[in-house]
Amino acid sequence: MAVKRCVSDIDVVKAAEIRIKNVFNNKLPVYMSFSGGKDSLCLAQLVVNLIQQGQINPAQLTVQFIDEEAIFPCIEKTVLAWRQRFLLLGAKFEWYCLEVKHYNCFNELTNDESFICWDSLKKDVWVRSIPSCAITSHKRLRPRKDAYQDFLPRVCADGITITGVRTAESIQRLQNFALMVQAGKNITNKQQILPIYDWSNNDVWLYLKEQKVDIPEIYLFLWQSGSTKTALRVSQFFSIDTARSLVKMNEYYPDLMERIIRREPNAYLAALYWDSEMFGRNSRTRKKLEQDKKKRDYKAELLVIFSHPDSGMSKHKLRVWKSYRNLFLQTHTILQDRDCREMYEGYMSGDPKLRTYRALFQRIYNGYINNAKAAMKEGAKNGR
Repeated sequence: MAVKRCVSDIDVVKAAEIRIKNVFNNKLPVYMSFSGGKDSLCLAQLVVNLIQQGQINPAQLTVQFIDEEAIFPCIEKTVLAWRQRFLLLGAKFEWYCLEVKHYNCFNELTNDESFICWDSLKKDVWVRSIPSCAITSHKRLRPRKDAYQDFLPRVCADGITITGVRTAESIQRLQNFALMVQAGKNITNKQQILPIYDWSNNDVWLYLKEQKVDIPEIYLFLWQSGSTKTALRVSQFFSIDTARSLVKMNEYYPDLMERIIRREPNAYLAALYWDSEMFGRNSRTRKKLEQDKKKRDYKAELLVIFSHPDSGMSKHKLRVWKSYRNLFLQTHTILQDRDCREMYEGYMSGDPKLRTYRALFQRIYNGYINNAKAAMKEGAKNGR
């Protein structure tokens, strides 16, 4: 789907402030998702500024932090500081340490995609201890069955949620938001408003700099270790975005890998294969290591993979397999070598939320359309 961008006569900060004020003007409870990451810090600073200016009512606000156990120490420190700040302003702050399901990219070998945060059966190997201020149970939670995406909408059903989701993070987010707006909506089906949806990466870092917001040191460590600006994404250790960086971060947190492997034994894979297709890596080091190898026929390998599913596949893995198989069958006549490689590596890395799949779908068809238009233009130019 083509997405048309429109230029506004106000900047993104002013636009975000207007959206936030409109949410509070409904006089309903407002729930703000907070993670301690760069995007939620921008949203939090916007909200704090509006409270201090007297433009929104802090009594309406409940800030919610889902503590996923396996997080960096600096993230916990940042959230604690902001918790105190919001409480002093008169808002509520809910710090949840719950037994919720979380995808674990290290569990591909055991066909188990359900990491349980704060697993009560594994207290002796928790990555860290539960903070004293945390909420550890809730009547609307189905322990060990819900993901936090299932739980939170039940808690927030009486109000509106604001989150720091941005469309610049992925092409599928941009398309989903464009479809929502095209349908005449400005709120998601989970009663969410996205005040900074149109911010770029540069907008985020510039706002944090201008507002003098302290950022978690993990971002500096990632930058020092060679991560690109677009790769400065921090999440729970066992998510694919962070798993790629764990080995590098051991330099800054010497006991990090020891604690992680104690909690999740398969995490040793990060040390062995962090620069491989398992974690979706395509670095210069990997290219250099593989440059002398015989050129791989990725289309042939995809044919083997999609000939039939493995008998031991989990339901989740089977769903991913079917999605990639259908895309391959639909596009195999127009696939380029690069497409086949990216499809192979996307599938092999697990792609739990089908982000790579959706980006591939978009790029393959857009590439085909653009090539067809170029061929038609060239034909018309040559009088054919």
